Amino acid sequence: MTVQTDARVQTDVRPDPAVETERRPWGSFERFTLNEPSTVKIIHVEPGRRLSLQRHRDRDELWVALDPGAVFEVAGRRILPEVGERVLIRAGETHRLSSDGQAVRVMEIAFGHFDEDDIERLEDEYGRA
Repeated sequence: MTVQTDARVQTDVRPDPAVETERRPWGSFERFTLNEPSTVKIIHVEPGRRLSLQRHRDRDELWVALDPGAVFEVAGRRILPEVGERVLIRAGETHRLSSDGQAVRVMEIAFGHFDEDDIERLEDEYGRA
């Protein structure tokens, strides 16, 4: 299935990632990917800083808040996630990550072809747009 996400970007829509929880005698674990192309990063945002407003052509991203104080901007929505909260960002959707005043970490899992040159910066405080 091909979806028009913006006048310039077309992408095949991947199904939502299936995050599975498995119980063990000692507790549990969550599996975010299983035998599929993906890239996992921990993004560290310094106090009060923010990344560029951007979008990607070739990948979806799943963001997981690891610390309180993260701010997610996705497709024009401002989200103040709880620790552990997940937000799926589809290819072509605008997004930005920031800190509301303290250092924060976010786990990013990218699904699809990963290439830093895939970033289309729409706004950037560091002169890269």
